[in-house]
Amino acid sequence: MEKYNFAPNNIYNVDETGKTTVHVPPRIIAPKGIKQVGSMTSGERGVNITMIACISAIGNHVPPMLIFPRVHFKEHMLNGAPPGTVGAANPPGWSNEEKFIQFMKHFIKYVKPTKDNPILVLFDNHDSHISIPLINLAKSNGVVLLTFPPHTSHKLQPLDVSVFGPYKTFYNQAVSEWMLQNPGKPISIYQVAEIVGKA
Repeated sequence: MEKYNFAPNNIYNVDETGKTTVHVPPRIIAPKGIKQVGSMTSGERGVNITMIACISAIGNHVPPMLIFPRVHFKEHMLNGAPPGTVGAANPPGWSNEEKFIQFMKHFIKYVKPTKDNPILVLFDNHDSHISIPLINLAKSNGVVLLTFPPHTSHKLQPLDVSVFGPYKTFYNQAVSEWMLQNPGKPISIYQVAEIVGKA
């Protein structure tokens, strides 16, 4: 902060969260004494889709990146996603070094940092987030990278507490609404982007 004197609008936090095709059903109110009360859920085993999100200290955000568990990404996987969302594919559905660099290029496109007006990016120090190509990309575009110390992101990661907690509640509500509107249909990866858009 002393070296660069970052304004709050130039401080961003990047984190990942998993989205699944199986949701946690909401609590159900039933008369006292009823033994069996049911609710619909999508299935027993879901598929994981990773979302990389980025928000500034004043609340500005970069459109997210969704990583689907496929070998090849197809544009129709993003139908209904928030405007500007980018997609990628990785068979396990997780982020990796290549996908994180792809997200950082997306971040640079939206935030437009320069060496005269640098941007601070805070993130955890997972192996997929730290690489020489990423550091070179950041340096050449005016992005200052700062990682949290190991095993502290559960306490220091602002997105986990302030954004992802409420977001997961809205995501589960959107999944419940989708299931009520489409009875008998399981949620697939092709509906996740639309549900993320609603959430």
